[in-house]
Amino acid sequence: MLQIPRLSFLQVPLAKFKESTIWQAALAKLEKANKEFVQVALAQITWYHHISLLSKVKDDTERAYYITETAQNGWSRDVMLMQIANGYIYAKGHAINNFEQTLPPPQSDLAKYIFKDPYNFSFLGTVALQNELDIEKSLTSKITDFLLEMGRGFAYIGRQYHITVDGDDYYIDLLMYHLKLHCYVVVELKAVEFKPEFVSKLNFYISAVDDSVKSPEDKPTIGLLLCRSKSDKKAEFSLRGITQPMGIAQYETEKLFADVASALPQIEELERNIDNV
Repeated sequence: MLQIPRLSFLQVPLAKFKESTIWQAALAKLEKANKEFVQVALAQITWYHHISLLSKVKDDTERAYYITETAQNGWSRDVMLMQIANGYIYAKGHAINNFEQTLPPPQSDLAKYIFKDPYNFSFLGTVALQNELDIEKSLTSKITDFLLEMGRGFAYIGRQYHITVDGDDYYIDLLMYHLKLHCYVVVELKAVEFKPEFVSKLNFYISAVDDSVKSPEDKPTIGLLLCRSKSDKKAEFSLRGITQPMGIAQYETEKLFADVASALPQIEELERNIDNV
């Protein structure tokens, strides 16, 4: 029989379990009912899920984490295996952020849990993502995979979302809404390494959405900056003193960079060669 440790199963990153005030508070509440809670989570996933977990995840604590995440997110066996392969447990809740300083609890705790680092966009395949528009088009053309990677609760509003500020036009890369946070999420994509000046632009967009899109019932808009790579220290410094809630993370894709792609024959060239045969 699968032995499950006595855990709270709360939605926080594994590495943060012992530090989390949420975990500490909930552990006391769930201690007596833990056995029943485990049985509920186990009952919500199939035997094939169990077999795969026993095969792929050797650590009991990690396995228990994936049992709960699978049950709560409704993952199929294939999706669960993909999340395990992508290191979901180590990415969840790891985005650099200022949520503790800009959002009240428990909104801040939930926001910290929801945003990941890194995001895995390998479903885009071997396409050359040379700029932000390439990334946007690729992500929205595979919107189901994109939403799955973003996580449960995200709803897609639009890309190149148009807003007007003092007569000038601006276009947000991706605008989303999170059903659990009850707020808009402004996503800015960068095909390069993180730079501190990116934060200023995202801050501007958050303010604009709060002013012209957000309703009184919505919570404060959150910004998410996704870059090809980042320095954690530079990201942390850039968020100091920022009063708008935002997170900074990087994304990963298939490693076909623009310089490699440019060295490959283009479709037109291949067609010409075929015609000459």
